[in-house]
Amino acid sequence: MDGLRTVLNLVWLVLQGWLLALAYALAGLIACLLVVTIPFGIAAFRLAGFVVWPFGRTTVPAPGAGVASALGNVLWFLVAGWWLALVHVVAGIGFCLTVIGIPFGIASFKLAAVGLFPLGKRVVETAPPRDWRHAGSGVVRAAAVR
Repeated sequence: MDGLRTVLNLVWLVLQGWLLALAYALAGLIACLLVVTIPFGIAAFRLAGFVVWPFGRTTVPAPGAGVASALGNVLWFLVAGWWLALVHVVAGIGFCLTVIGIPFGIASFKLAAVGLFPLGKRVVETAPPRDWRHAGSGVVRAAAVR
């Protein structure tokens, strides 16, 4: 299972991951220009690392994320989130036009939702399924929380 994730991540990196990571890094750099918007820059840098290597990882709500994260997400959505999500959706549609690209399209749609509202979330590793019947269950390893 880890070998398949690595292959998917490498293909993703070549096709789209580097470009999306560059977009998130640019958004992070712009956000870090002002002291008040540094939390947005940190969230953008965290997502840049996630979009480079998305297979085998997911996002979960961060403990203690409250009203400030919700308000920050609204501001993020208005300024940068919908642009980044639009890039993910367009890329996802393009990937889904081919049978081979469907896993990449699904990953792109998953990243679109994360790109809309990134504050108050953490990126964590997912455990591989026990067998083929449990594939896609999204079990999260508690020990691998970053």
